[in-house]
Amino acid sequence: MSSDEATPRPSRLTAAAAVCAAEGLALVAGGLFMLVMGIAGDPDSSSAAETGGVTLALLGVIPLAAARGLLLRRAWSRGPAIITQLVALIPAWTLLRATGVLIPLGIVLAAVAVAGLVLLVNPATAQALGIGAAGARGGDSSL
Repeated sequence: MSSDEATPRPSRLTAAAAVCAAEGLALVAGGLFMLVMGIAGDPDSSSAAETGGVTLALLGVIPLAAARGLLLRRAWSRGPAIITQLVALIPAWTLLRATGVLIPLGIVLAAVAVAGLVLLVNPATAQALGIGAAGARGGDSSL
């Protein structure tokens, strides 16, 4: 058993993986919904709805892969996870500038993205993934 497997996974890392997985599932679900509505519904442009749906569903694979990587403590997974959180702030800002029921949706999306960022840049997360000076030395800061 390696030292990574011997130490318990920090709860922050598990929470960051859960945030990424939830965002990925939301993207895939939204993409599939758009795709189905493009095929079976009556959109203004069925080809645009179908293309948008496929694109959204494929984009959902990125945070899902990052979530799996975080759970498996793969250092590469933090980059896509952070990028996902940063990109989520763009539609959150757009929703916050809208009117009506879209504003609370923007608040929720912004809160989830900021929480994900805080969890991902946490030193305990970096150490658990073996990133940075603490991870390279195995967490011993006395060197």
